[in-house]
Amino acid sequence: MAHVPTARHLLRAKDLVDARYADPLTVDDLAAAAGLSRAHFSREFRRTFGETPHAYLLTRRLERAATLLRVTDRAVAEICLDVGLRSVGSFTTSFTRMYGQSPTAYRAAAPPASLQARVPMCILRAHTRPQHRTFREDRRTGAA
Repeated sequence: MAHVPTARHLLRAKDLVDARYADPLTVDDLAAAAGLSRAHFSREFRRTFGETPHAYLLTRRLERAATLLRVTDRAVAEICLDVGLRSVGSFTTSFTRMYGQSPTAYRAAAPPASLQARVPMCILRAHTRPQHRTFREDRRTGAA
């Protein structure tokens, strides 16, 4: 059987974080996904990607939270829970450390989410279609 580089196994764990960042993932879960022991996984992940598995997971969660703050009007506490974090205080501290401003200030600096709402074209067409018909064949004829 051919040797598979450790970095290839680590990508499985990284993909797991990217796909399931909101789930309560542990280092043990990530190590199992990579098929490595917890200690070996943590050491190799840091050596390969330049950050710990926990830091990578937190970064993914904060990036998603930043997106939700920009494009939705949901409460900060709700966003915190939606991205897999359990403490609003820790979320605010981590977010401020990463983005240089609190989640509330970050949201205030972005245009309102209502201006960014994307409406599917089929809905736009249906609601912008003329309501009064002017075609001759649409008129009722007087003959019965």
